[in-house]
Amino acid sequence: MSAPAPDQSWKLTVSDRDNDELTVRLEHWLATRVDADATPRVTGLVKPKGGGMSSATLLFDAEWSVGGESRGGRFVARLAPEADSFPLFETYDLETQFAVMSGVADAVDAPLPELHWLETDPGVLGSPFFVMGRVAGRVCEDNPPYVFTGWLFDATPEERAAITRHTVEVIAQVHAIDEPARRFPMLAGDGSALRSHFQAQRDWYEWALARDGFGIPVLERAFDWLERNWPTESGADVLTWGDARPGNIMFDGGDPTAVLDWEMAAIGPRELDVAWPIFMHRFFQDMAVRFDQPGLPDFLRRSDVERLYTERTGHAPQDMDWHLLYAALRHGIVMARIWRRMIHFGETTEPEDRDDFVMHRPLLEALLDGTYAWD
Repeated sequence: MSAPAPDQSWKLTVSDRDNDELTVRLEHWLATRVDADATPRVTGLVKPKGGGMSSATLLFDAEWSVGGESRGGRFVARLAPEADSFPLFETYDLETQFAVMSGVADAVDAPLPELHWLETDPGVLGSPFFVMGRVAGRVCEDNPPYVFTGWLFDATPEERAAITRHTVEVIAQVHAIDEPARRFPMLAGDGSALRSHFQAQRDWYEWALARDGFGIPVLERAFDWLERNWPTESGADVLTWGDARPGNIMFDGGDPTAVLDWEMAAIGPRELDVAWPIFMHRFFQDMAVRFDQPGLPDFLRRSDVERLYTERTGHAPQDMDWHLLYAALRHGIVMARIWRRMIHFGETTEPEDRDDFVMHRPLLEALLDGTYAWD
C-alpha cells in the first residue's frame, strides 16, 4: 500500500483511519525523522478505546537500522482530539505540552516518558501529534474506578500510603523547579497567576456550557463563592502539573515509572496541585459510599497529603478550603461537559434539574455550605 503525497491533507477522523494506512503514513513520516538505512518498519499499531475527550492515542512499535545497527522501540503517539469528538477543551496545544514535558524532564529527575518527536503538520495523520517512549507499568484506573476493584483496591494500607507519598513527592519535585516563568514563558502571563487561572476556568465554562444555554446553577454559585472568598495570595508561584493524581502516574510495584498528562499545566499557587488529588479521590470515594461500598477511606486523606507536602517542601498549604472547592468547580465543568457530550451523541438526555449535570453535586453543595466532612 502506498501513502499519499506528503503534502496531501488527510482529514479522516481517528476512528475512521485504517490501521494499515496509519502504519504506512507513520513509516514514511519516521523516515524523515531518523537517519535510517531504509524506511522504518512500524508494527503492532493499536488505537486504544475510550479516547477522544482530551486527546487520541496510538500505540505502535517501530524498528530501523543505522549503519547496519538495529534501532527502534515501543512508542506512544498523542494526537490532538478529533474536531467532531465533542472534546473536553476548546484548544489542545500539543506544542506547549511537549515543551512543558521537555522542560520538566530537564529540570528534575521525576520519571517522565522519553520524548522523541513533535509534528505540528496536521497533514501527516490528520491532526498534530507528538511521540514518546512507551513505559511499562500500571495505573489507578478511573473506569472501573479504583475504589471498587483493581490492584490498588487489593493493596495493603501500607502500600496505599506509599502511593500517596510518591504522588506528593512528584508534585513537590515539580514545584521545586526554579524560575518557572523564565523556563516556561508559554505559561507565564501578566498580573496574578491565580486570577489568570480563574479567568481561564470562567472562559472554559462559557465555551463548554453556558454560551449554548447549558449554564449550571451550582457551578455559577461556586464561581460566586470563590470570588467572594478570594484567598490572600502569598508565596511565589510555581509550575503546577495540573492533573496531579495517581491516575496519571504509572507504577512498577509501588515505584513511579512515568508521570503523564500535562495538558493542564500552569503557573500558579502550589495549592492547585495539592488540592487536586485530595478532591479527585473524594470524588471516587463518595461514589463508592453512594453504592454502599467501603471504597478506600485510608487513601489520599486530606490531612495526610497536607502533612506530607509540608514535610517534603517546608511549605504548609494555605487556603485549602478555597482550593478544594475550586477543584470541585473545575471537575464539575468536566462532568457537565461529558454529560453534554453524551447528549450530543444520543447516549442520554438532559436531566430535569440542570445541577444534576454535575455528578458530584452533593459534594460541591456541601463544600459551598461548609458542611463537608473530610477525614
